[in-house]
Amino acid sequence: MLKIHNPATGALIAEVPEATPESVATSAAAARAAQPAWAATPLAHRVEVMQRFRAALEAQVDTLAATLTAEVGKPIRQSRNEINGLLARIDFFNAQVEATLAPQQVFDEGGTREVIGLDPLGVVANISAWNYPYFVGGNVFVPALLTGNVVLYKPSEFSTLTGLHIDRLLHEAGVPKDVFVTLVGRGEVGAALLAQNVDGVFFTGSHATGARIAAAVGPRFIKLQLELGGKDPTYVAEDADVKNAAESLADGAMYNTGQSCCSVERIYVHERIHDAFVAAFVETVQGFRIGDPTREDSYIGAITRAPQLDTLEAQVTDAVARGATLRIGGARVKGAGNWFEPTVFTEVDHSMALMKEESFGPIIGIQKVSGDAEALALMNDTRYGLTAGVFTRDEARAKAILSKVNAGTVYWNCCDRVSPRLPWSGHGDSGVGLTLSTYGIQTFARPRAWHLRQPG
Repeated sequence: MLKIHNPATGALIAEVPEATPESVATSAAAARAAQPAWAATPLAHRVEVMQRFRAALEAQVDTLAATLTAEVGKPIRQSRNEINGLLARIDFFNAQVEATLAPQQVFDEGGTREVIGLDPLGVVANISAWNYPYFVGGNVFVPALLTGNVVLYKPSEFSTLTGLHIDRLLHEAGVPKDVFVTLVGRGEVGAALLAQNVDGVFFTGSHATGARIAAAVGPRFIKLQLELGGKDPTYVAEDADVKNAAESLADGAMYNTGQSCCSVERIYVHERIHDAFVAAFVETVQGFRIGDPTREDSYIGAITRAPQLDTLEAQVTDAVARGATLRIGGARVKGAGNWFEPTVFTEVDHSMALMKEESFGPIIGIQKVSGDAEALALMNDTRYGLTAGVFTRDEARAKAILSKVNAGTVYWNCCDRVSPRLPWSGHGDSGVGLTLSTYGIQTFARPRAWHLRQPG
């Protein structure tokens, strides 16, 4: 049995039966058998099913948010924000899928036509994440189902109850049982899933786990998509609006208790405004309420995974030992559950783990820089490449810097923002492949080249 604990209190809230290697194999075989019939259903029907799923999410948002908060520790308002945010992504996929899948004629001459068609991949393995289970999961299973695939969905063991809600709502909306199959469990279940005859593996999580998955499935030459971590930097230039930049970046660093792959994790500030920015930033963070995630006014929730507290403590110890200045926070919160204070450091540099390794918590380092060139060099001094941002009043200046940053997503005067209309991808150790946008629909299909010649 999988035991599920509330990270805010440590209390046991549920026990759920885990899948076994045998049940995973049986589910995979049933899904394979069910895929042709699902792909043959009219696209309009699949869109209608997804519309019913959307309506159910909207109608049950309070119940779903309460479950998410209980098992992940996310503040209740942020849980509702996530579920409501998925609605717009479903709308986008529903609106774009028909045109995206339409055959494209690319040549017509002398009785010969050339057409590009798109077919479903087939059986999709979706190993999802706990920090945004609706967003991260929905980025995969919504377009995968719309494009005619079947999905073997393994929710994170830290968001299992949410995964079961998703499973229930999809089936109630009309997705057949063997078309969307939820596999509950820990790493052993994930390994059993990877051993099945699947046509694509879509994983969101840590770089270490992603590397193991790549090693396991690489020799099979199937579709592999890995959405991994980040160490996302932002540069605040001397002409930026200091108060606006500080408030925006404090939210970007601390929202979801810093447990986002696109959380702001490094800030570089021009020396002319450094002190003013730090003062405004610390003042903003001091206003973030840490406490019971079920309260409407809580902003900082619990750390979902207890071992992450050790990582945060180690980064604090290392930063202090190497000369960083602790401005606020820096310690666990005593008592039940997994809690860590919002933490801000200055006088940091790249000798410190805080500025090099993913934190995945409410902790940030702010480094003073002399100008654009130094900021750019530091922003690119990382093995990750997910997002990066620049705050300046000059759009041309921002574009000149951001065009040279190794990142899949870049921001001017904003941060920690994801749009269904834009592809979500990364460079380096942030992964391979993409979700969202029309490209994120096409990723669940394989092209078929049609050569069509009229007789005689």
